Amino acid sequence: MRLKLIAGAVLTAALTGAASATVVGIPVDGGLGLQEAVTPVMENIVSFHNLLLWIISAICLLVLGLIAWIVVRYRAKSNPVAKKFSHNTLIEIIWTAVPVLILIVIAVPSFRLLYFQDVIPEADFTIKVTGNQWNWTYEYPDHGGFEFVSNMLEDDAITSENWEQARLLSTDVPIVVPSGATVRVQVTASDVIHSWAVPAFGVKMDGIPGRLNETWFLVPEGNEGIYFGQCSEICGIRHAFMPIEVHVVPEEVFTAWTEAANADPYTASTVLASYYASQRATRVAAAN
Repeated sequence: MRLKLIAGAVLTAALTGAASATVVGIPVDGGLGLQEAVTPVMENIVSFHNLLLWIISAICLLVLGLIAWIVVRYRAKSNPVAKKFSHNTLIEIIWTAVPVLILIVIAVPSFRLLYFQDVIPEADFTIKVTGNQWNWTYEYPDHGGFEFVSNMLEDDAITSENWEQARLLSTDVPIVVPSGATVRVQVTASDVIHSWAVPAFGVKMDGIPGRLNETWFLVPEGNEGIYFGQCSEICGIRHAFMPIEVHVVPEEVFTAWTEAANADPYTASTVLASYYASQRATRVAAAN
């Protein structure tokens, strides 16, 4: 009986933890490599990165092998009398042609990826992002035109009561988008150059005063969660304190949030708290 109670408690705790939203972008001990890709753009970036990794690894191994062969084959003990030639037509053709072919192989997927990132598909809605020293202003022109300023949470304000928060990454008012929607992001700045970057989305776009840049992302259904980013352009003494927090939620939760945000965007996060609480309650009930 005791083992049964312990097993039940462990299962309940595990499911309660699993009820928390997926969180991407928080540093982890021993972390290595790119963040988990959750958008088509980032998936293509990872694929291109892996291709380049294989190519550069092969080049490094080839060059290392050639150096080792030259050191052994042409050392002074084996060749007391140095050769007098200084040119070899065949070798010069090879070491010119092969790098050109390698660059062509790299260029094709590179141009394809650049085109995929640059050409914005038909968007479901637009978010306007304005970088300020040192916070972000967000506007939802397709959902009533409400806007809010998002600041980093100070250490004494961080709590995981409603959802998981992280030092230097969580904000007082997060962005909310629905899963399965194509989101156009228009980026500008009010003072100096900033850069709106969310690594898991494969998005990094400069915000330049007097200029409107555009990018996009689409988080497929099933990848709901909390994603973090930061300003990636040195913009002043508080550059390190301009985090980005994006909540990807189901469509109905997003609709409820926008309705609440039109009334007061600074209290609309209660919709998110209710959503995460219901998710936890559902998991706990299923466990019991």
